[in-house]
Amino acid sequence: MSAHTLPSLDLSPEFVEAARTSKAWPFEEARKLVKRVEKRDPSIPVLFETGYGPSGLPHIGTFGEVARTTMVRTAFRLLTEDKIPTRLLCFSDDMDGMRKIPDNVPDKSFLEPYLHMPLTAVPNPFGGDFDSFGHHNNAMLRRFLDTFGFEYEFASATEYYKSGKLDGILLRAAERYQALMDVMLPTLGAERQATYSPFLPISPISGRVLYVPMKEVDAKNGTITFEGEDGRDCTLPVTGGHVKLQWKPDFGARWAALSVDFEMFGKDHGPNMPLYDKICEILGGTPPEHYVYELFLADDGAKISKSKGNGLTIDEWLTYAAPESLALYMFGKPKTAKKLYFDVIPKAVDEYFAYAEKFPAMSADQKLMNPAWHIHSGDVPAINMPVPFSMLLNLVSASNAENKDVLWAFITRYAPGVTRETHPKLDELVTFAIRYFDDFVKPTKQFRAPDDVERAALMELDAALAALPAGADGSTIQDAALDVARKIERYRDHAKKSPDGGPGVSVAWFQALYQVLLGLQQGPRFGSFVALYGIAETRALIAKALSGELVAG
Repeated sequence: MSAHTLPSLDLSPEFVEAARTSKAWPFEEARKLVKRVEKRDPSIPVLFETGYGPSGLPHIGTFGEVARTTMVRTAFRLLTEDKIPTRLLCFSDDMDGMRKIPDNVPDKSFLEPYLHMPLTAVPNPFGGDFDSFGHHNNAMLRRFLDTFGFEYEFASATEYYKSGKLDGILLRAAERYQALMDVMLPTLGAERQATYSPFLPISPISGRVLYVPMKEVDAKNGTITFEGEDGRDCTLPVTGGHVKLQWKPDFGARWAALSVDFEMFGKDHGPNMPLYDKICEILGGTPPEHYVYELFLADDGAKISKSKGNGLTIDEWLTYAAPESLALYMFGKPKTAKKLYFDVIPKAVDEYFAYAEKFPAMSADQKLMNPAWHIHSGDVPAINMPVPFSMLLNLVSASNAENKDVLWAFITRYAPGVTRETHPKLDELVTFAIRYFDDFVKPTKQFRAPDDVERAALMELDAALAALPAGADGSTIQDAALDVARKIERYRDHAKKSPDGGPGVSVAWFQALYQVLLGLQQGPRFGSFVALYGIAETRALIAKALSGELVAG
């Protein structure tokens, strides 16, 4: 069991009514579940399941599955006014054989002797007080789920097989062996058909998971016979953890054994869905409601893989941002393939705070469409974020701040009364901004010298800033910068209209400012940045750009 309890929901009639028609995807999925269980005994818990293959360290996609399933669970709780109990089971396939050695372990040769052994029988290559590689990877997953505050129950395939919890379904699989084979064989090539079995015995000799054909399946005695690694016939009971199921039959068998009501999985499982359902039905179960989501892509557009470690790990995201921003990334368009790399973090952070800040003033309908409601299971904290993450990154860049004190001096001047004590979330964001800047922005920062048009424009901008009062706000500064650009043909956008009816201002103007003054390709609203950084400081930056000091670096 997790250490957390389910947050209480606002079950007022306006929320329940809004939930019935909300177009947010978790409500659309939850309404299907309501229909599924409407004729059922309401005291029977609705079981949500997520699966985890612990072949490598958990990646963000793993977390996403639990976060999204929790969002559907919360939507279901509101729709049913929390009158039907719910459970979330996080199931780890830790009895799977280690088919290949993950690339991201410290010493690959250490694991070579343990290939094809169940993951919970493979020694842990990462050190620490863990019984096995599988136990270590399970702990990494649970640690993160606990950090985020999920309410869940953890289940280990090894424990379920060995304790006898799956014995009933394994005996039924022996009884209905031929029906399972009839479903599986047409999906396999001729060579695989010749040796395929839904049962995978654990070798009594080596402890490895064996992929061998069955010589006999004895349903009456609940045993299988196959040729062992020593060439002799070997008979094992299908119960008690001596045998596990192949992964496709295992999927459907687990649904039948546990009476799972809802499970989501990645698009890579999509084509197998009818197969899982059929196996579940053969074994006497009712297939759950499913939700198939798109896979995350690494920076190069390749699919993220646990064993390659080519995506972002959970720990990497949390080095640069709080988990709420990650949950926001999971909420948005699950059926669309999205790139998941370091450069998505700043936008996710700022969008999360924007949604959370707007939340209190919204109507019930709007609140249920707001990602913050789904991220926090209805219990959205009060948020006030006077300086966004993107702005902090530019502030670090302009001020070359190596520590939080420098940044806080700017923030307190910009927003009097805002301190580390009054805004702990902002203080956390300042730490993240320095880290993110050092690791990702600084290495790519490249100033360029202004050309003649840009030099003249910068001198005009300097004069415009000098004419502004010391406490000018972001909008006033932005207007002054726009007025400078409107007089310069290069920065006129004839497709846009300015307030006086003349041409609007091209984005090329602000792009040039960021490239020349900050060595960056883009940034947030320039006027807001100057208000935070300071008019005098920005004028000093312009002087350095004009003298060539910034390029000389």
